This record gives sequence, structure tokens and C-alpha cells, in this order.
Amino acid sequence: MPQIRRHNLPPHLLDHLLDRVSRRNISADQLGLLANWLRTEPEVPDDPWFKKFPGMTVCGEGELIKTFLQPGQVATGRELS
Repeated sequence: MPQIRRHNLPPHLLDHLLDRVSRRNISADQLGLLANWLRTEPEVPDDPWFKKFPGMTVCGEGELIKTFLQPGQVATGRELS
């Protein structure tokens, strides 16, 4: 199983993620929780997956985080614990 890529993201993906953080008002606290989780070097499936946090859901596919959702938005894929 791959681990989440944290460096050398495609520029258009990084722009998309930064846009979602801004437009969906993702707080610094939520980003801190994401950073703490990423430090554990979680393994993720190659297929679509998501990880719920109290104020957001992180969605990805394989080694890439693809977007951030607000509470109430529906994620698809395999839920990670």
C-alpha cells in the first residue's frame, strides 16, 4: 500500500488543494490535525479513500490527496480509520 505523497505534488493539484482550503474555510486547527496524521506515515489504498476529521474530510486516491470536503459533504471511496 502506498503512503501519502507530501512533496513534489503536481502544481495544478497543489493549486486546487489551496483553493479548497480557502473556499471551504478549512481552519488551521483542522490542517494541524491533518499534519499530525500525516506524520504517522499512514498507508492508503491505491483506490479512492477518505479520512474524516472533526471539521473536514480529506479525500484522496492512492498516494495523492485530491480534495477537502466540509462536514455534510459526501465522500466516496474507502474510509480510513
